[in-house]
Amino acid sequence: MTFSIVAFDPTNGDLGVAVQSKFPNVGVAIPFAKAGVGALATQCYCNTSYGPRGLALLENGASPEQAVAILIGSDAQRDYRQLGIIDAQGRVASFTGAQGFDWAGHLQGHCCTAQGNTLAGSQVLEGMVRTFETTPGALAVRLMAALQAGQAQGGDRRGQQSAALKVVRAGGGYGGFDDRYVEISVYDHPQPINELERLYAIHRLTYFRSDPDQLVKIDGAIAHELQQILHLRGFYPGPATGLCDAELLRALRDFMGWENYDERIRDDDLIDLEVLADIRN
Repeated sequence: MTFSIVAFDPTNGDLGVAVQSKFPNVGVAIPFAKAGVGALATQCYCNTSYGPRGLALLENGASPEQAVAILIGSDAQRDYRQLGIIDAQGRVASFTGAQGFDWAGHLQGHCCTAQGNTLAGSQVLEGMVRTFETTPGALAVRLMAALQAGQAQGGDRRGQQSAALKVVRAGGGYGGFDDRYVEISVYDHPQPINELERLYAIHRLTYFRSDPDQLVKIDGAIAHELQQILHLRGFYPGPATGLCDAELLRALRDFMGWENYDERIRDDDLIDLEVLADIRN
């Protein structure tokens, strides 16, 4: 009923899970992850206790292989379970019970493992792993690309319904207070992977901090444009002078808070080009 991929990015330590299923709200049952520890997907009559227990085992020194052995060893219904685990060293382990809905299996790759059941065939997982390994960019982008590749190879034989994306990073959550760098769930949608990508674009703008390479000085032309826009929106009462002064910066800060650009608000005369493009839109 499901296909998923768990993965690790050795360049920055991000850990994540992406999943699609012909089952509503799959995000509440399958993906688990903790920064600096690991990520896990439990599916096919999933045992949700595998999530916290598996992460606790990793955190206390177990390898992914040992964690899988312990989790399924005490589960009388293990033949109906499916599980994929990765740790913060990129080591993986997988399990597919003998009673999984055909086609069911798993495939491990470099810093990733994909698993699925009720699939069109093994090509679903092969496409996912190959695409993950060859796609550049952020872990979230690579995970979603893997889901798209799996779907392109036939995906879940029953169709599509929900999807979820979870990426953890130490201090990566809102305000830097937790590790929930990306946490998006599509409850019910005819094209949940496409919807996941749309929501990720919103999430990036709202929750990610500015890329230093995307910061530019508010020069006269940008200041003039911002003053006009902010005046129309009721945040800047003065004329469009083209001067980046304290009045403009105060109005810009208020506007950015109003429009939920919280994580990209600044205390200097720089502006994020992604924010500027969205303001223009």
